Amino acid sequence: MIVTFNVFYYMTQEETQSTAQDFYQEALQLLLKHQSPVLIGGAFALYHYTGIYRDTKDLDLFCKAEDYPSILKLLSQHGYRVEVTDPRWLAKAYKGDYFIDLIFNTTNHTCFVDDSWFEKEEKGELFEVPVRFILAEELLWTKIYVQNRERYDGADINHLILRYGSQLDWQKLWNRMKQHWNLLLSQLLNFQFIYPSDRKLVPSWLFDELLALAKSQYELPEPIEKVCLGPLVDHTQYQIDITEWKYKSFTTKTL
Repeated sequence: MIVTFNVFYYMTQEETQSTAQDFYQEALQLLLKHQSPVLIGGAFALYHYTGIYRDTKDLDLFCKAEDYPSILKLLSQHGYRVEVTDPRWLAKAYKGDYFIDLIFNTTNHTCFVDDSWFEKEEKGELFEVPVRFILAEELLWTKIYVQNRERYDGADINHLILRYGSQLDWQKLWNRMKQHWNLLLSQLLNFQFIYPSDRKLVPSWLFDELLALAKSQYELPEPIEKVCLGPLVDHTQYQIDITEWKYKSFTTKTL
């Protein structure tokens, strides 16, 4: 699927439109020229797969952790102000009012970018520059953990399934989500609720397997440790569980 994206449909000021397009185009041309190994994510990837566009001042680029230092250096040499925001998952490059997010993991350290992200290509064009997009399965995988009070990506996932579900590699997605299968089941139930006439976009074998796993939980003894996995999807709203109610989170280690 190749999508050409050349116009900001929702911008009203011509100057703003031109400045934003110039920023994205310049950055992408620079990265292409130097063959920087990056994948387009975020709002532009969502547009690529669903046709939904939202105004944004940032360009989300996914890369491997070992590659972001050289990419930052390249951008710095060409006038961008760069920072290592969080060495565990995020770096940034700024120019004027716009910036680039270099993402090599997720905030919960679950979806780290490795070679497998680059094994298949989803080619397209963004601002007249040939690019590679993050695959739809990885896009869904990263978004399923975004369930903050300030931002919830469930609607993005539903739209992704609705518009691209027939082309999704559901087995690959299942392999990605096996550790946290409960989240996938809850999202698929949400999709069925939102789009009851389109539920067959989700393969029955996957839904049956998820339901069987959910049922099997009641056949096992309850965990000995009091655990709250809420911080995997929201770092703030589940802090009281860890700090006051003495639950252990996914980062808590027992010695």
